[in-house]
Amino acid sequence: MSKTAILEIDGNKYEFPVIVGSENEVAIDIEKLRAATGAITLDPGYKNSGSCKSDITFLDGEQGILRYRGYAIEDLAEKANFLEVSYLVIFGELPTAAQLEKFENDIRKYTLVNEEMKNIIDGFPKTAHPMGVLSSLTSALTAFNPKVVNVENEEEMYTAVCKTMGKFLVLATWTFRKTSGFPLNYYDNTKGYVENFLRLMFELPTGPYTINPVIVDALDKLFILHADHEQNCSTSTVRMVGSSHAGLFASISAGVSALWGPLHGGANQAVLEMLEEIQKDGGDAEKYLAKAKDKNDPFRLMGFGHRVYKNFDPRAKIIKKAADEVLATLGVNDPILNIAKQLEESALQDEYFKSRNLYPNVDFYSGIIYRALGIPTDMFTVLFAIGRLPGWIAQWKEMRVNKEPIGRPRQVYTGYALRSFKPMNER
Repeated sequence: MSKTAILEIDGNKYEFPVIVGSENEVAIDIEKLRAATGAITLDPGYKNSGSCKSDITFLDGEQGILRYRGYAIEDLAEKANFLEVSYLVIFGELPTAAQLEKFENDIRKYTLVNEEMKNIIDGFPKTAHPMGVLSSLTSALTAFNPKVVNVENEEEMYTAVCKTMGKFLVLATWTFRKTSGFPLNYYDNTKGYVENFLRLMFELPTGPYTINPVIVDALDKLFILHADHEQNCSTSTVRMVGSSHAGLFASISAGVSALWGPLHGGANQAVLEMLEEIQKDGGDAEKYLAKAKDKNDPFRLMGFGHRVYKNFDPRAKIIKKAADEVLATLGVNDPILNIAKQLEESALQDEYFKSRNLYPNVDFYSGIIYRALGIPTDMFTVLFAIGRLPGWIAQWKEMRVNKEPIGRPRQVYTGYALRSFKPMNER
């Protein structure tokens, strides 16, 4: 027997079906609410509204659970690489050895970016934020690939996926090269995806670049941890833009812009900016922990706690180990990172933070790793975007294949009622 929810308005009762997901998530289907009652729901920020059914990611913030296509994030981070997880997220199943090899080789076919793209990147001032440049370059890919992808055609969709994965990585690193004044690098098809990220970023024509396997492993894990995260701001943006049947590149570009915001992808950048402020003020971590506990002090401890995870961030546990390994391998002696370690150690022992489940989150540790690698703060969100790319692609693909309707939220109007027009001489 199916469940229903009963809503009463002005003495009239209406029944709506109750949907239960595969992990026992309960949702009230109000698709016909307005037609039946004339009323709508009001839910600022959509914190209680489900916009879609999805097979991609399961997230339980209370229990600290994150799974892609049913696989625990802990297993994926330990046993798979980023392209393997990307294939899983986008196509629904872990690839066989042959499928993974083909996927990597097919991505390599599309890593060469049209030379005219350099004219676009040259139009930006050196001071332009990398995320603004990346959003523009991603959108510009539409001009070089004007053919609309037929989502019903598996071969066309697969090619579009490989093309996006290949070109986006190159464009993302070009934003750093542009702001650094370095010549633009090209993908090396003899190397892996994450290895290419490092050499695209850091290899100079004056000499070879040595790739450290510990760093590759840490970045591989970070990209996996960021691959998808359910219906967050940027993912919802990609689905909303795509619902108008805008192309994949245009939709991904919109996702990049959404991710740019400091409340979303800019959180790890905010962590480093906070640490820099603490250093300028003398570097006293305990002082700022006390400020964070003072309800009358506006200071906020960035990188602790999470809007969704009410217990702990499962990604943080994984990346903490990688962060420790990177710092040990590089032997970094950085006062900023020393402050970060002091904050982490003290907060993990402090009852105030423990009782409120304010543990370091993935943004805290990712910022530490990026800083240790010499990546500029304004590039942090670009790395987030590289990791999130397969999730955006998967969500866009799912939304189009499922033939979801164009997104069109309602509103409750609170402005003036009908007013008489006043002539100019009466205003």
